[in-house]
Amino acid sequence: MFCAKRAELRGMNSHTMPQDQGRHRTALFRWFISYGAFGFPQAGAPVVFSLIALSATGSVSGGATMILTMTLAQIAGAVPLARLGRHFTAIAFLRILISLRTLALIMIALIAACDLPLLWLAAFAAVAGSVNGAAYGHLRLLLNALAPTSALPRALGIAATLNEVTFVLAPVAASGIGSISPTFALLCFAAIGAIPILLLPNASVGQHSGVDAHSGALLNRAILLWLLCAAAGSAVVAAIEIGAVALALQFGYKPVFAFLFTVPLCVASVAGGIWVSVRNQISSEKAVVVQLFIAATGSLLAALQVSVAITVTGTILMGLVIAPLGTYYSLRLDQLASPERRAEVFALLRTASAAGTIIASTSLSFLTLDWALRTVTLIIFIVAFVVSRIFLKNRSAGSGARG
Repeated sequence: MFCAKRAELRGMNSHTMPQDQGRHRTALFRWFISYGAFGFPQAGAPVVFSLIALSATGSVSGGATMILTMTLAQIAGAVPLARLGRHFTAIAFLRILISLRTLALIMIALIAACDLPLLWLAAFAAVAGSVNGAAYGHLRLLLNALAPTSALPRALGIAATLNEVTFVLAPVAASGIGSISPTFALLCFAAIGAIPILLLPNASVGQHSGVDAHSGALLNRAILLWLLCAAAGSAVVAAIEIGAVALALQFGYKPVFAFLFTVPLCVASVAGGIWVSVRNQISSEKAVVVQLFIAATGSLLAALQVSVAITVTGTILMGLVIAPLGTYYSLRLDQLASPERRAEVFALLRTASAAGTIIASTSLSFLTLDWALRTVTLIIFIVAFVVSRIFLKNRSAGSGARG
């Protein structure tokens, strides 16, 4: 009878385990689709907003104003809104945030159709941007519940690849649809960005709602270090993406040849994401230092502008390490943040990337292209040297303790 019972249990496990694995894979697949769709509105916003501003005011500068207000609102709202999420279930709060962003984008389209002043467009762009950081924080937190720790590097590598694909496809789609109707393009992007509302998988995520909102340190030296690294990396990449047209003109090409610099950067970053996914391991400290110096060297090659080939080589070097470094930052912050602060720290990671974009755009606005590229190159070199020194100091301290 005992043998029969054991055989029955084996039979039950053989049926339930594949079903559980299937549900797990489905939930993770839905998260990946939701993650890719989530970034679509933000990736296409620069083009769509510029087209909307052009049709509303006759100048694309209004689009830059909308992007600036959206980014500043994201920085301001990241931590407070992420902290507010403790009082809700994770999935419900995430759906609320994405719904608010969707409604704000729809309002921008309606305001543009009604020819209202730019002030209203910028105001609702700020509303749409204010939830981006917090929504990303909770979306990243959800991944912890869907992927085991051993599979997180692979999952984050796939996410990084999807993010790069999104940031390649969204501007192209925005240009194509926006040439027909900017407001219709924005509505399409709002609909794509709303996909996570319906597709997000249900999962149990610890919210620690009973914990004091100010318990645990949100920032310490280690967390701040990786946030600064993320900002520096974002700045050098954004400098190429934003300054691509100026680079083309600098080499005597027409503006349309800006793709010579942006496409290799994106292709290389996708390749880096695939490499992280296949390897499925967090980088070692030595590898992180090497990757940071590779990014700095790539930025230096682009800043020197010796030739098109060398500049493109620099963008490829930068692109190859985007995903490995981004994955490392995310995993390290996951380890460093207290459980009740993880959503807020992940929101800060997204905010750090936005801050890097602001650094790059500000440099390009107030400095020449040459000096802007040199500025972001200096920043990434400083960060690389700081990280290498900290790792070396920690290793020496560890050797001393063992001795």
